[in-house]
Amino acid sequence: MTAAFLVAQPGVAATHDDPVPPPPAPAVVPEGVSISGIVVAGLTPEAATSVIRTAFEAPLPLRVGDHVVKPTPTELGARAYVPPAVARALVAAPNTDVPLTVRVAGAKVRAYVAGLASRFDRKPVDARVLLRRVHPFVTRERPGQSVERMKTTATIVRALTSNSRLPTEVPVRTIEPAVTRRNVGPVLVIRRESKWLHLYNGAKPVKRFRIATGMSQYPTPLGRFTVISMWKNPWWYPPDSDWAKDEQPIPPGPGNPLGTRWMGISSPGVGIHGTPDAASLGYSLSHGCIRMAIHDAEWLFNRVRVGTTVFIIRR
Repeated sequence: MTAAFLVAQPGVAATHDDPVPPPPAPAVVPEGVSISGIVVAGLTPEAATSVIRTAFEAPLPLRVGDHVVKPTPTELGARAYVPPAVARALVAAPNTDVPLTVRVAGAKVRAYVAGLASRFDRKPVDARVLLRRVHPFVTRERPGQSVERMKTTATIVRALTSNSRLPTEVPVRTIEPAVTRRNVGPVLVIRRESKWLHLYNGAKPVKRFRIATGMSQYPTPLGRFTVISMWKNPWWYPPDSDWAKDEQPIPPGPGNPLGTRWMGISSPGVGIHGTPDAASLGYSLSHGCIRMAIHDAEWLFNRVRVGTTVFIIRR
C-alpha cells in the first residue's frame, strides 16, 4: 500500500474536501468612464486599449469643395499616448471623461496641406473677347480657389488632438477673375472694306462711325490688336517710310493730320485718329491708319482705354 502524505498548516487540519480559491476578478474600467469621448466603461485594460487605438487610427475625412480625402493620423504625423490614458481611466471616478494625449508633427501636417494645395488650387480664368463672324463674343469667366494653408493646418491639428473624426471642411479662398463679362469694357470692330468702325461694350453694340482706311499701297492691317497709346492734341512725326522721308513734324493745331486725338494700336505705326480731311471718310486714302471725323474721334477717345481690344476685319 502506498502511503499518502498531507501537509497541513500549523493548527489547521488538512482534508481532501478543502475548496480551491477562485482567481481574482480582472480589473475593469469603472462605470460611465470614457477616454476622449469614447466609452470604455466595463472594459479590461487590453480591451480599452484596443478600442481607443482603433478609434484613433481611423482616417480624418477632409472635404475640399465636392471632394473628400481621408488621410490617416500616421500620414499626418500624429501619435496617441493610449496606455497612460487607459491607466488613468482604470482609477478614474465614475462618469469621468479622461483626456487622450496626442502629439502631432507640424512639419508632416504642413507637407500634407501643401499637397492638398497643389491638387486643389486653381487659378482664375478671365473672360476673353472673341470674334464670331463680325461680332464680338465674351467667354464666361471662372473663379479660382486657393487652399488656406495656415488655417487648414490648424484645423487638422485641432481635429487630431481632440480625437475628432467628424468630416472637416478645408478652408478655401475664392479668387475672383480680373476680367468678367460685366467689366470687359469697350471692344472695337473695324470693317476695312465697308469703312465702318463699330464700338461695343463687351458684346453689346453701342455706336458705329464712318471711317477712312489705308490705300492699296499701304493697307490697314487685318487681325486682332489692342490700344497701346492714347494722346490728346498729338504731334505728328514722319514715319520711317518713303512717302514721308521729306516731311517735318507737325505740332498740334488745325493743320495736324492726326486731328486732336490719337489712339495707337499694337500694329507698328498704325492708330485711330481724327482727320481734318472729312472728305476722305468712306474711302481708302490713309497710309494704314483709321481716320475718323474729329468730333467722332474725340467722343470715342473718352470711351476706350489702353488695353481695349481692336478687331480689324476685311469685310
